[in-house]
Amino acid sequence: MFNEKLCLYDDLLAAVPAGLTVDAVRYGERWAMAETADGTGLGMFTAGHSVAPLFPEGLAGLPAREAAAALKSWHLEEASAGAAVINAALNTRGRAAALGCGSGHYADGVDFRGKTVALIGHMNGPKGMREAAKRVYILERAPQEGDYPDSACDWLLPGCDIVIISGSTLINKTLPHLLELCPQACTILTGPTVPLCPALLDYGLDRISGLVVEDREGLRRHVSERLHGSPYVYGQPFVLVKDA
Repeated sequence: MFNEKLCLYDDLLAAVPAGLTVDAVRYGERWAMAETADGTGLGMFTAGHSVAPLFPEGLAGLPAREAAAALKSWHLEEASAGAAVINAALNTRGRAAALGCGSGHYADGVDFRGKTVALIGHMNGPKGMREAAKRVYILERAPQEGDYPDSACDWLLPGCDIVIISGSTLINKTLPHLLELCPQACTILTGPTVPLCPALLDYGLDRISGLVVEDREGLRRHVSERLHGSPYVYGQPFVLVKDA
């Protein structure tokens, strides 16, 4: 049976170049980090280990394309590392240039005036968004004061004009369903977990924004020592826009 949700993940795995090996995987408080000879990648650390991992011996030392399959795992901590492996392989400065990605904020050029906006994941959103938008919903699996629980997505997203989605939805596998709920909206997938993979734009996304790590040693220390603060200080965000 054709499964479009599974195809999204298969396309991500197929984009990982052959010939790369996972040199190291590290876990911190908020991030899983993977290293290859070509690059360094992050996946938001997502708790969940109620089922057995696909790779009980870990991902280090495996071919990157094989290890990337951990993103499909329902052992979500393992899936965090799988996302990091994909980003280590795909999120490099050379590849961003070859794809025509622009550097800058994920919402550059987006007009929020009078729009109903949803943020999937607790984040601030771009400067001026709240003042310009008609309504802003924050939908979060662990809601804070004023947030909606993520179960409200089925109720609220169909009425939204712009939907900004955390890359962690790749890890918890909710992204395909979220995109089904808002086919007419402008949809943006953003965060250090997001791979710069054009195939994602074939599944209903209008733009993707990921992190290209430029200071591997600094990020390694950040993750290993469980430091606080944004990982963007160790690299640069790049944005790929559909039909740009």
